[in-house]
Amino acid sequence: MFRWALIPLFLLLFLILGSLIALICQLSYVELRQVIIDPEFHFAIGMSLSTALTSLCLAIILGVPAAWAMARIPFKGHRFIDSLLDLPLVTPPLVIGIGLLLLGNQGPLTGIFPELSRSLFSPLGIIIAQTYVASAIIMRNSLSAFKSVDPAYIQTAQNLGLTPTKTFFLIEIPLCWSALMSGSIIAFSRALGEFGATLMLAGATRLKTETLPMAIYLNIASGDFTLAIGCALVLIAIAITLLFALHRLQRERKRSC
Repeated sequence: MFRWALIPLFLLLFLILGSLIALICQLSYVELRQVIIDPEFHFAIGMSLSTALTSLCLAIILGVPAAWAMARIPFKGHRFIDSLLDLPLVTPPLVIGIGLLLLGNQGPLTGIFPELSRSLFSPLGIIIAQTYVASAIIMRNSLSAFKSVDPAYIQTAQNLGLTPTKTFFLIEIPLCWSALMSGSIIAFSRALGEFGATLMLAGATRLKTETLPMAIYLNIASGDFTLAIGCALVLIAIAITLLFALHRLQRERKRSC
């Protein structure tokens, strides 16, 4: 009866698979070998993975306690702050980058850290931009996970003499572990592919602030499509791996429920 709905489904599959196959078929075996041994390719992979992992750790440190505070501590302006914390999810990355750049160059932080403005055009700027976008994802996923915890578990733990801190680490984190891991995978993927805010904040400098998305941008601009496609294929491979990990976590979560 609703077979017409298969048309947009097949169209989406064609666009996804078609673009993927088009990228894979662009490189010959010889070109692929040249990309693999290219020092710039190695640098971009190392810079992307190291900064994304660092940003993920910082995002977890910031986002998980912030989500717990939003879920457990009542205070005035709760709804307003809840909406404000979603702003990084809907703000264009270039706008985020400009805002962070101005904050580092002209904001109150420059008085406290005078060297900050010069340090932004470095891997530090990449980490700040990635942490900004990743922490919003971690915070939102963690908030949903904490709200889903049955209050009876928390009340029982406190009746047994556990402090809120011990309840957080011994009860709530284990109960939310699968959801927190899923959020971490999504946040890591988002940090790995971050481009707009990084471009504004850290700049695009070869072999200095060159992540995989930045390498694609720089090499497309200079006409070296081979290296750009090689970097794109690495990002796709990582994305597929993370996607399989995410789906496996979600299946295990459903079985445990």
